[in-house]
Amino acid sequence: MTDRQPPPAFENRSEYEFDLNQSLRISGENSQYFLRGRVLDLANQLGPNRTPSRILDYGCGTGDTTAFLAETFPQADVIGFDPAEGAIRDARSHHGSDRVHFEFGAELPAGERFDLCYVNGVFHHIEPSKRGAVVRRIHDSLCVGGHFALMENNPWNIGARIIMSRIEFDRDAIPLSPREAERLLRDGGFECGKVRSLFFFPGPLAIFRFLEPSLARLPLGAQYYYLATKT
Repeated sequence: MTDRQPPPAFENRSEYEFDLNQSLRISGENSQYFLRGRVLDLANQLGPNRTPSRILDYGCGTGDTTAFLAETFPQADVIGFDPAEGAIRDARSHHGSDRVHFEFGAELPAGERFDLCYVNGVFHHIEPSKRGAVVRRIHDSLCVGGHFALMENNPWNIGARIIMSRIEFDRDAIPLSPREAERLLRDGGFECGKVRSLFFFPGPLAIFRFLEPSLARLPLGAQYYYLATKT
């Protein structure tokens, strides 16, 4: 994972959370709202017949999502992986358990195999020319039939672009469009499903959120993801 240099903010939980939540204020929500929304939508898309037993949270930061993945998939062991050593120390302190483990390093541990790899907001920090190699490494880490949930901020959504411009560790990021993400996945050997969009309506318009499931196939939400499969 040497292709992603962790921004300094990732090393300090309090600074990271403060900066993130201050920037998200214009959405009317905090980071927990988006974290839970992503994971719960993914669990719904996987359904009860595709329950993973080993999950990789690639680029886990301080581990909040790793812990919620373990809560959402209670039968799974979850490993959070990140190159930010300080973030991993913090994640172990706050979230480490018999089922939740954290690893720090430049590369994924050799020989590890997973049923699901969850990646949110990581690829826009990777130099575009190196993204394909990361996808291939994730492909190699998955069991046959395993899933790769690639989640990203949507550059086609003006709200997402405004929020990224306000977050210190995202200002120099290079967003990738849904089309670019799909191409990366297919070139990396994955069978790629349809794009799924999330978070169309900010807090002041929450009354309309009941419409979001019917809009999910339109790549216009603040975030999007692909649920790809290793065949």
